[in-house]
Amino acid sequence: MSIKVPNEFRLGINTGFAVNRYPEPEEWVRIIGDELGLKIAQFTADMLNVDLSEKIKYEQVNRIQNACESYKVTIPSTFTGAFTRVNHLAHPDPDIRRHWITWFKKFVDLSIDLGSKSMGSHFGIFTHLDNNNSKQRNIRRQQNIDGWHEVANYAKDKGLEFISWEPMSISREQGETISEARRLHNDVNLDSPLPFKICLDVDHGDLSSKDPRDTDPYEWLNEFASESPLIHLKQTNANKSGHWPFIEEYNKVGRIQPKKILQILIGEKVDQVDFYLEPSFKEREPYDSTVINVLKESVEYWRQLVKN
Repeated sequence: MSIKVPNEFRLGINTGFAVNRYPEPEEWVRIIGDELGLKIAQFTADMLNVDLSEKIKYEQVNRIQNACESYKVTIPSTFTGAFTRVNHLAHPDPDIRRHWITWFKKFVDLSIDLGSKSMGSHFGIFTHLDNNNSKQRNIRRQQNIDGWHEVANYAKDKGLEFISWEPMSISREQGETISEARRLHNDVNLDSPLPFKICLDVDHGDLSSKDPRDTDPYEWLNEFASESPLIHLKQTNANKSGHWPFIEEYNKVGRIQPKKILQILIGEKVDQVDFYLEPSFKEREPYDSTVINVLKESVEYWRQLVKN
């Protein structure tokens, strides 16, 4: 059965694949716009450290803007990456939390300079000590929310439309089950100066959960379809050992089916979403040298249905 995919369903890519492989703006933008034939990218913080000097950031942003204009690529959203998978706004030290609030404000500025409508991250990561002490965890969780509200207030003044956060897969990283993600999403949006949306990842969910819904990507979609304008895509299996690209050998055993994902979104009356390919590649051969060919095959796989 064929399905009619809304025009505002767009296929893009997260720039995680380019970190330390293709740091030159002219090269990673060329790959995205020319070789992959994509028009949108989600820029990861690992591509340009916001703590660098203003001069360096200004020069890099100019190069990115010029390259994007040349290859007709836009950057609707930004997101933290592997290098920023740290405690940040959930850190136990108040001075370090304050540093990260300032850091996120700088990331807001960079996002605006790149033309993005949103900036996103994982919510915050608890230490084992905090996570295993319910009273302390509640205190830290509220500090985490308060920190995001301060960032959101700054982002609102700068012109961002929303902030996105990504449910993860363990309790320390938050939003690991559907119920916990729902509770945190409701709490951070309460009295927030700017809307918080979800960047849903089809490979996340707590394997230790006794509720099978928590490891079913389609159940996550059913729950959060209308609140997830951004979706991270990678092929995966039931054991969540994926982060694979969408190539034939993985598609045979993977559980992510584009048609099924699209049917759920359309059934939930979603008419606008940005899909971002986000596979991981080992710094090993042959993986490191075949990144572009593998991404091309992944794009072709999704282009059967998502044309924009």
